[in-house]
Amino acid sequence: MGRLIAFTETAGLYPLKASNNLLPRKTHAYIEQGLIYFARHPFLYPLLRARLVPALLLSVVVLATLFIWTYLPQVAFLALFHGRHLAWINGAFLVLGEGAAVTALLFEAFFVDESLVDVFDATLIEQGCQDLVSTSRPLNPEASDPVKQLGKPMGSAVYSPFSLRQIIEFILFLPLNFIPIAGTPLFIIVTGYRAGPLHHWRYFKFLGFNKKERNRHIQQRKLQYTSFGIVALLLQLVPVLSMLFLLTTAAGSALWVAKLEQKRRLVRGSDDDPGQYEDDPP
Repeated sequence: MGRLIAFTETAGLYPLKASNNLLPRKTHAYIEQGLIYFARHPFLYPLLRARLVPALLLSVVVLATLFIWTYLPQVAFLALFHGRHLAWINGAFLVLGEGAAVTALLFEAFFVDESLVDVFDATLIEQGCQDLVSTSRPLNPEASDPVKQLGKPMGSAVYSPFSLRQIIEFILFLPLNFIPIAGTPLFIIVTGYRAGPLHHWRYFKFLGFNKKERNRHIQQRKLQYTSFGIVALLLQLVPVLSMLFLLTTAAGSALWVAKLEQKRRLVRGSDDDPGQYEDDPP
């Protein structure tokens, strides 16, 4: 990635990088690019190191507890619907999904959400979207890297909200796993469909979207958000590494936002509604 493009006074905004061959056309591939981007930009590493030890310990404790106390009972119950052999596999996915939900809730409540916000904002700055980030927090353009440019948020700074409604929906969707063969994939698809747009919650806040504008933007990109959410969810099922993938997914989400902003500004200019143009198809 190149250095930041300077502020253009005549345009009244920070222009986005004109081209980036690494940015994918498939929406879910932004998650892969987020992982690559995170690895190639050492200024993001301190955000991982600051949370790594407590996050890993928490992840191990949650998964160990669930597998010790809930795995075999759930396998026994699933065997009534799926048969003995398939129940072991689907039971593992079920416990990993439960672990991902508990871990994500605890991470975001106690450890990670601030780091996710910083990864998202710093990536946007590096991609030339300082004008978006500056609506939420002061920036120091003299700092040596995008993370150090970040000032304290001026208000509530949430990457992805985790509400009681989401918990209830997750619990209601769990019985999908009881459907033989198709149940677990269906659970992942439905959950990914619900979770995908939440990765752009902060972007919607940057743009000042109300509920109607937010829903319109999401509906126009329903398949893209679903594919993004599914891949993000699958990565959260990876034991121990889910913390790392939370941060790299935030970077990938920001790369997608940068692409959206690039197109929006090329087509409409900085003051137009981003919900009116069409993205690359998923």
